[in-house]
Amino acid sequence: MSEQWITVPTADGPMRVFTVRPDAVTTHAGAVVVLQEAFGVNEHIRTVARRIAERGYLAVAPDLFHRTGVAELPYDRHTDAMGLIDAIDPGAVAADVGALLAHLVENEEVPAARTAIVGFCFGGRAAFTAATCCPGLAGVAVFYGPGIAAGPHAVLDRAAKIDAPLLLHTGEQDPTIPAEHVAAIDAALTGAKVAFEQHTYPGVGHAFACDARPDKYVPDAATTAWTRTYDFLARVLPSGAG
Repeated sequence: MSEQWITVPTADGPMRVFTVRPDAVTTHAGAVVVLQEAFGVNEHIRTVARRIAERGYLAVAPDLFHRTGVAELPYDRHTDAMGLIDAIDPGAVAADVGALLAHLVENEEVPAARTAIVGFCFGGRAAFTAATCCPGLAGVAVFYGPGIAAGPHAVLDRAAKIDAPLLLHTGEQDPTIPAEHVAAIDAALTGAKVAFEQHTYPGVGHAFACDARPDKYVPDAATTAWTRTYDFLARVLPSGAG
């Protein structure tokens, strides 16, 4: 594999994108957009991109903090991180993901139909938001994305605009995504006739798949969630290594 930071123009200025190319990628290979947690495109998110590239996909992780000049924050800077992500509304997500999708078409010959999105925490909310405003995506996977069903940037009322299959993972004990939010998401997606799977993992909380945070990480649940995610990617992007 090879990796590098590239720069993609957006309506709000240049955006850095961490890019990992698999050993063999053709113009027909699928791409996976990896959307960051609330702490930036840090080593954990870069490692996730590497793991996805190992499966045969072109992995791209955009720096959604590019408007602020903050590249990343340590995990103990939670309050600062919340302030940064609160400033990223659905319009900013649409602009950034749209710019990246245009880059993939123009520079990699990979259209939206061959592109999936996987997002974590804030990036999970951003991934769901992208599904409502970026038509034709191959699929979208959401790892514990708060703020989808309620909050200042909630977009659940736009569920009817989603045309990509969805996969959602939530911890049963995640205080940021209570059971009523899970039920609301289920009802909205079912009512909109979106193809989706939503999995709730018993006994685990937020960020259970983040192995960079030992206090949050739950190996068994993480393994199950990633197995489901890799299977999902193999279905929607069958050119991957599987």
